[in-house]
Amino acid sequence: MTESIFRVKGASAEEGQEIDDGYDDRRILMSSAESRNLIEDTEDPFEQSIEILKGYSGQSDTVKKRASRAIQKMHQGANGAGSKKIEGDGFFNGYNLYGVVLPPYNLDYLAKLYVASSPHYAAVNVKASNVVGLGYDFVDSHEAKQKIEEAEGDAAKLKKINRNLQKARSEMFAWLDSCNEEDEFDETLRSWYIDYEATGNGYLEIGRDINGQVGYIGHIPSKTMRVRKNRDGFVQISGEKVRYFRHFGKDTPNPLNDEEPNEVIHIKKYSPENSYYGVPDIISAMQAVTGKEFASRYNLDYFENKAVPRYVVVVKGGKLGSQGHKSLLQFFDSAVKGQNHRTIIVPLPADSLDGKGASFDMQPVEAGVQDASFVNYDKINLRDILMAERTPITKVSIAEGVNLAVARDADKTFKEQVCRPEQRVLDKKLGKIFKERTSILRFKLAELTLTDEDTQSAIDERYLRMQVVVPNEIRARWGWAPIKGGDKVVDLKADAGAEAAATGNRTRDAARSAKATDKKGEGRNTKGDGRKQT
Repeated sequence: MTESIFRVKGASAEEGQEIDDGYDDRRILMSSAESRNLIEDTEDPFEQSIEILKGYSGQSDTVKKRASRAIQKMHQGANGAGSKKIEGDGFFNGYNLYGVVLPPYNLDYLAKLYVASSPHYAAVNVKASNVVGLGYDFVDSHEAKQKIEEAEGDAAKLKKINRNLQKARSEMFAWLDSCNEEDEFDETLRSWYIDYEATGNGYLEIGRDINGQVGYIGHIPSKTMRVRKNRDGFVQISGEKVRYFRHFGKDTPNPLNDEEPNEVIHIKKYSPENSYYGVPDIISAMQAVTGKEFASRYNLDYFENKAVPRYVVVVKGGKLGSQGHKSLLQFFDSAVKGQNHRTIIVPLPADSLDGKGASFDMQPVEAGVQDASFVNYDKINLRDILMAERTPITKVSIAEGVNLAVARDADKTFKEQVCRPEQRVLDKKLGKIFKERTSILRFKLAELTLTDEDTQSAIDERYLRMQVVVPNEIRARWGWAPIKGGDKVVDLKADAGAEAAATGNRTRDAARSAKATDKKGEGRNTKGDGRKQT
């Protein structure tokens, strides 16, 4: 098995050949044609020569002239003498011109790997769906809660506060829908987070109107963005255009031209090896990704050859002549390959065997089952990929021998250790945008729920009876409009007679519910469910 450099520029290498393009020496095992093409087809727009980049729009003439003077100065000597040597295309490129940092891994390759590896693709989509794909809401901020507490006992003031909160919530949703005419905000969040998981970096663009207010929220593909060395912004090259973006909330001047730049919120997966860019989880499982591809390629080759068994021709008592050798090879290449389960007769000429009494025999080399080779190896690779992605197998595939209790425990771990920490960070980062418009509401991503509606209704009923919550709080969680009198706790004393009459029925219902759930409030398997199949 040969090795190919992980970071490759252009398509000019034989299999296993190393290409020195200035990147760090990060390697992965790659030798199949598909893998090699996937790498070699990746290009870095920032590695083009300065002569090409000077023709791109989005940069002032001053920047272009400064770049030309810098090149000339590097080759000047004393008294007008200078070098006339021809430098390579990568001698002075976009990384030097725009003052940006080289990523530790090829971002274009990582973007292509997202769709090239099925376990990686599934794991990224699962995390995107459960972190940013479950919806969002604008909930009462700490300031609003404090005002509500101060208004306790004053029904008129409390009603006014709740009315203002509902109005502000409606205005925020309407404003957010107007911030991008092409994509819904849910789509923007999903694209932003998929880039974050696939390449380790995600970029959210924020544009302001003539009044300085946020008027646009969109997504920028991470493979086109680079971080400035001075950490004062970002540069994008897409097509033949160059753009500068500054950090959200900063007033950094544009180093490329006099235009007012848009702002960017950059999220990255932290890695100790690089402080500018993030590194995706899949990097730690690259050998498993490659091994799974090799196993799949091995089985695919078997079926591409129409399942022809592997045989060896044994010649006894003589030597196979050149004509007989040629006839056999031609026969197996043309007459046998591609024909499933056919009866064959090998047309071997009598004079093709040198020696008296010579004969030949065909013996199978591999007579066992070959239609699913490396099954255990493939499972190990799948396990390693999902372990690196921190995604339960029940979320992406059918898990053999996993019962309901194990699946629920995996879901709990996935929610508490993967989804919720990510959501807390994103809530804070996105909250900076919405805080500019209102201080009484805060942005919150919807969390993965592990409770069904029947169990949740029982919990809500218990909280209402214990006067922990009011009806409108429960209605708000489900997205329902408030009702009159719903801001008051349920008064149990006013209905004491009906309460006593219904006690027996509720006791019986509670007993039935207890039998249907375990001590943790989770439904038990029915008889036979969750049993490991043998």
